[in-house]
Amino acid sequence: MKFAAVQPFRTQAADCGIRSCGLVGISRSAGVAADYGDCPCSRCGHVLRRQCASPMNDLPRHPVPRAAASRWLTVNVVAQLAFGLLAMTICLPSMQDWPATFGASQAAVQLSFSGYIAAYGLLQLVYGPLSDRHGRKPVLLVGLALGVAGSLLAAFAPNLTMLTVARMIQGAGTAAGMVIGRALVQDLFQGPDRTRMMAFVGMTMGLCPPAATLLGGQLHVRLGWQANFLVMAALGTVLWIAAWRGLPDRAPAAPSTGRAAWRALLSGYGRLAREPAFLLFVLLMAVTTATFYTFLGGAPLVLGRYGVTPESLGLYIMCIPLSYIVGNWCTTRLVRRWPDRTIMLLGQVATLTGLGLLLALAVAGINTPLSLALPLLLLGIGHGLLVPPTLAGTVGLIPALAGSAAAVAGVTQQLVGAFGGYAVGLVPHEGAANMALLMLMWTGIGLAAQVVLFRFFLRRT
Repeated sequence: MKFAAVQPFRTQAADCGIRSCGLVGISRSAGVAADYGDCPCSRCGHVLRRQCASPMNDLPRHPVPRAAASRWLTVNVVAQLAFGLLAMTICLPSMQDWPATFGASQAAVQLSFSGYIAAYGLLQLVYGPLSDRHGRKPVLLVGLALGVAGSLLAAFAPNLTMLTVARMIQGAGTAAGMVIGRALVQDLFQGPDRTRMMAFVGMTMGLCPPAATLLGGQLHVRLGWQANFLVMAALGTVLWIAAWRGLPDRAPAAPSTGRAAWRALLSGYGRLAREPAFLLFVLLMAVTTATFYTFLGGAPLVLGRYGVTPESLGLYIMCIPLSYIVGNWCTTRLVRRWPDRTIMLLGQVATLTGLGLLLALAVAGINTPLSLALPLLLLGIGHGLLVPPTLAGTVGLIPALAGSAAAVAGVTQQLVGAFGGYAVGLVPHEGAANMALLMLMWTGIGLAAQVVLFRFFLRRT
């Protein structure tokens, strides 16, 4: 499927609700940008759908053919997204024994985890634009093959250095599933279906860390730490076959080589950087992630002060992931009746209410494990309402650059989230008050970004 370049055109315009509607589409045959002009869009991810004064046949279509939202397709896309998070967390129980196994320090063992995260985050910046130009499926298949290779290398690593290198290769490969999975949601689902799909993704992401940790612990005890990586290699192979057989093909752009390829890559990111609405969506996603990472970093410290032992810690830590699943389930029901901005506002209200209760209880001197866990149930529900429409907006704002948009969102989440976790160590934690204040700070930044987004750039959604 090839698309002819078009000339700028004007229409009898209806206001699409977006302050600057001069979207840029990618001409797939010539590899140049074509200005859409003032064609009114219906704010379904900036996909131009209304009839314009100029013939619609003259417009570049969406670069990926849309497919029916079958259950199999949904499961396939969600599984591709979850693979990286499963590979990241399944070996966490084994890391406690690696210092003794390899005769190394705990800091050296932690480097294997940090190396995975670094590769996982940074490679998303490469996979995104590559998938925009060469197609989702080919790039995803390469990434999955790399992930399987890294898993096998890790399973047979003779020392910690080789294991760290293998984990970085594994992270570099599994990053493809995260960024291309999000782009596929934009490609294959429209309007409310896209937000519902992001909610299913959110529910899966909430289940992955506790499920992978539980599975990894059992495999470690019964079969040894190598079994975790062999299971990931087998799962990656199954996902490779599922992607090859079950995901739709697309006609890629005319590939560029050498400097032209790098110019095309950078021009896509430059186009996104010039879209204020996209930057606000990314900021909102990033600070929401930072709020969660602040909880992950601070909750063990606070609960330790409350007398919670390591054996019981997970029961309280799971309060946000489980309630996050509930929030995503609610989003799948509400999205059919309410617009995205209303669901996002409801999410912010629930989040702020939960954090306000947490801070009030801490200031009142009520320092018990339940005084931390119960208010944060509201935060998990709030994030479950907030994240799916925010993700849908991030990848749907400029459909032709969905892969690049997903990449920018993914790496920004990782970097800002990591800083949120680091900031926890900068303040004392005798109780939950300081952690609550940090989480309120991140949430306040997100709320401000959301207000600016819908007040000045997306006036009607």
